[in-house]
Amino acid sequence: MSMTLSPLGELLRQWRGARGMSQLDLALAAGVSSRHVSFVETGRSQPSRPMTLRLAETLDLSLRERNELLLAAGFAPMFQERGVDDAALEPVRRALELVLETHEPYPAFVLDRAGNVLLSNGGFRKLLRLMLPAGSSAGSPVNVVRLCLDPDLLRSRLRNWEVVAHVLGHRVSRQLRSESDPGVRELFEELLAFPAVREAMEQIDAPAEYEVVIPMEFEMDGTRLSWFSTIATIGTPRDITLEDLRIESLFPADEGTEQTVRALLDAARR
Repeated sequence: MSMTLSPLGELLRQWRGARGMSQLDLALAAGVSSRHVSFVETGRSQPSRPMTLRLAETLDLSLRERNELLLAAGFAPMFQERGVDDAALEPVRRALELVLETHEPYPAFVLDRAGNVLLSNGGFRKLLRLMLPAGSSAGSPVNVVRLCLDPDLLRSRLRNWEVVAHVLGHRVSRQLRSESDPGVRELFEELLAFPAVREAMEQIDAPAEYEVVIPMEFEMDGTRLSWFSTIATIGTPRDITLEDLRIESLFPADEGTEQTVRALLDAARR
């Protein structure tokens, strides 16, 4: 006879599977009995709020996912989610703006979990205007994944777009395995609809280090610009919004790019 799991039990089982943990693995790591974990999953035992949070922490769930586990257990969510322009986050916003400003004249921007640009510096905005094909629009909000993979946007200038598609596509794909956000799912479906993106994700063999530092090679009017991109996060966040944020910074990969970018930006100021 099949057993119907409780909403909490279903979530726990899904996350155990995603983490490659048995009930015994989870129990040992959380400091409880495997019998207790089994009873929680089958609904025979109702965990306390602290126990629910302990299981969530043991499974290394994000703050958003911990809220979902709390709700499934019948408790109120613990972690808030606010817009980056919320007054309570003003000190963090000022700090982020300072980080972006100190990276001038090179591009830097703050992303949400779907790749939308929430904050950016002047270097990003100026170079984006210069590099977008005539008559095209990056949209609002600007989405960096779409920018790189849409044939009508920067993909037309991105010489190694297949490698970038492989890395970005797999990033979004992994994110979908750990959350059910409809916006991220819609973005992934949009990416796969662009010509040759699915093939690039499946066939291109990108080195493992590209997950940390992504090389990007653009060509514009015969001028080649080589960049590498790094991503930073906010340490120990206690707010869902802050946990989702990513600070991406582009650095010139060679001296020629550095000189060309400075010349382009100087000309744009005149």
